[in-house]
Amino acid sequence: MNEGARVRLEGQVRELCAAGDYDGAATAVLRGYGPEIYGFLVAVQRSEADASDAFSDLAEAVWRGLPRFGWESTVRTWAYAVAHNVSRTRRRDRGRRERRSVNAGDSTLQEIAQKVRTETMSFLRTDKKTRLQALRDALPEQDRMLLVLRVDRKLSWNELARVFSEHGEDGALDEAMIAKEAARLRKRFQLVKDRLREQAKRDGLIE
Repeated sequence: MNEGARVRLEGQVRELCAAGDYDGAATAVLRGYGPEIYGFLVAVQRSEADASDAFSDLAEAVWRGLPRFGWESTVRTWAYAVAHNVSRTRRRDRGRRERRSVNAGDSTLQEIAQKVRTETMSFLRTDKKTRLQALRDALPEQDRMLLVLRVDRKLSWNELARVFSEHGEDGALDEAMIAKEAARLRKRFQLVKDRLREQAKRDGLIE
């Protein structure tokens, strides 16, 4: 999605929320940002099944969370913060995985989520993994998230600070907190890049 399309989508979601149409707003978020966020979840989860389940959780979390969204960031950044929290929760609860029943109010969103999953996986399966991608996949989940969001999704450091903060989904961050978290993530990103570069050299992928 190009920048112009993102601006239009952000405006559409804001208008729907202002009108109290949170179902419509959540639908717009999933249709607009769903494919790229599902691709992100596929990249950071250990299996396609885990990514699929996480995306279902995301759809419900977006539907429930939009009425509380404070507009201190873009909807896109907030949606990635939701995805990060969903992934963190699933990792924590991995030993006692239980799917919750879907509420009647968001059944339409789950239908959209299923459509996004199907279409996105059809696209991703045409893209063969390279050995460099395999190296990235071997990283811890949080490091994979950071790489995907910074390199593939091109989020700014301040946006990343909101995504990775424990309070990012609620937008409860002041400028000092954002700056501190952004600096921490820059250092972590450099360490991850250095680690990948050394491994790639050892494997003969780069000189």
